[in-house]
Amino acid sequence: MLAGTKHDKRGIYVVLDGLRSAFNVGSILRTSEAAGVRMVYLCGRTAHPPNAKLEKTALGAVNTVAWKYLKTTEDAVAELHDQGVRVIGVETIADSVPYTEFIFPNPVGIVFGHELYGISKPVLARLDKVVRIPMQGFKTSINVATACGIVLFEIVRQHREL
Repeated sequence: MLAGTKHDKRGIYVVLDGLRSAFNVGSILRTSEAAGVRMVYLCGRTAHPPNAKLEKTALGAVNTVAWKYLKTTEDAVAELHDQGVRVIGVETIADSVPYTEFIFPNPVGIVFGHELYGISKPVLARLDKVVRIPMQGFKTSINVATACGIVLFEIVRQHREL
């Protein structure tokens, strides 16, 4: 785990559930650093440092945003719940709500799932709520790193307004 940036950390925790693409993970680390995320949990099969592809995409963020590898995503969700943090998934399931209609608590954990399969069912069962990014085209989802940026900066906007 590495930590230490030039700005105050927000009460935002990112949890990656089995993301295998090192490029997506690197991009998420870079976006998390820009958003002031307190911690990124890299779980299960998620690519994690040391990894040249991840580090290339992260552009140094592996050294400036706190991250932690855990064997299971369930462990990360439990750790956050133990700290009193509500954990929200980003997934396109039937009972999810549009992310723009949800008031994100502070602090908050945000779970993003596998690029093809989404958040695993055992993890979904442990979440406090699930939000989605409404799609306007024929595709039902977008790149996980892009989704992370959209949701993170909505959380930053909401927390700034509080």
